[in-house]
Amino acid sequence: MDLQRRIRERRGEFLLFALTPPRRATSPEKSQEIADVTLERLQELDLDGLVLYDIDDESDRNSEERPFPFLPTLDPAEYLSRHLNHWNTPVVVYRAVGKYDEAQLGSWLEAQEPDRVLSVFVGPSSRDKPVATTLTRAQALGTKIKPDLLLGGVAIPERHTRNGDEHLRLLAKQAAGCAFFVTQVVYDLNAAKNLVSDYRYECAARGQDPVPMVFTFSVCGSMKTLEFLRWLGVDVPRWIQNDLRHADDTLDASFEQALATALELIAYCRRLGVPFGLNVESVSIRRTEIESSVNLAARLQAELRRSE
Repeated sequence: MDLQRRIRERRGEFLLFALTPPRRATSPEKSQEIADVTLERLQELDLDGLVLYDIDDESDRNSEERPFPFLPTLDPAEYLSRHLNHWNTPVVVYRAVGKYDEAQLGSWLEAQEPDRVLSVFVGPSSRDKPVATTLTRAQALGTKIKPDLLLGGVAIPERHTRNGDEHLRLLAKQAAGCAFFVTQVVYDLNAAKNLVSDYRYECAARGQDPVPMVFTFSVCGSMKTLEFLRWLGVDVPRWIQNDLRHADDTLDASFEQALATALELIAYCRRLGVPFGLNVESVSIRRTEIESSVNLAARLQAELRRSE
């Protein structure tokens, strides 16, 4: 069953792998080399789809110094069309909609093939950030221009912990056309379970069916990477910080933590009857972290296939 059919039927249980396109300054030749190596590395995984992130500068929402400098990357849509055209599963292309005016976004939507591309529309990183197109307007454009293109939205368990209304945000996005949701990286298991639970029972109260919730996982090879995740707004519980800080091998400890969290969320969603997907992201350029991400995806795929 292909990815789009799973999402439309709200069946879930699919696996995605997420990448960041190369830096904008990368030459076309080098970009193709990176793409070829990536495709070869992922070929052995039985993935249901690929995710390409659209990176935006988020310094407007956090006044603290960014642990890693912001370096613009290639547009994920261009990277897909120019360098990943041989990839044979659907691709979820992120769109940071505030970066594009309506004409640009409309042209991109018109050119998409719904049997190959899905998208996640992402709003601005803060309320005060100037935008070319609002998230609400982008969702309306998607529904009008390409109604068959499956659109997803972002789910943030940490925001639910702070405000208690993320499940209502999800239902509003669902009403606006979102067919699935993708979380930011999950480290706080309780926050993720709270969101899933509140979303599930609010759906039941309204007589609606939940759409797939895709949980994102990432390995962390250094404390600086962990600091960056926290800068991005990812809540990392103190006990996990301590475990990673004092581990003999931070990467191995992170791998085991991500695997355990994913397995518990799989069991919880199955028990609650919430369709779900898993997304393993690899945004590091370090080979050991990339290989660890691929290994995590393979372990999670084995778990999903065991239930079929």
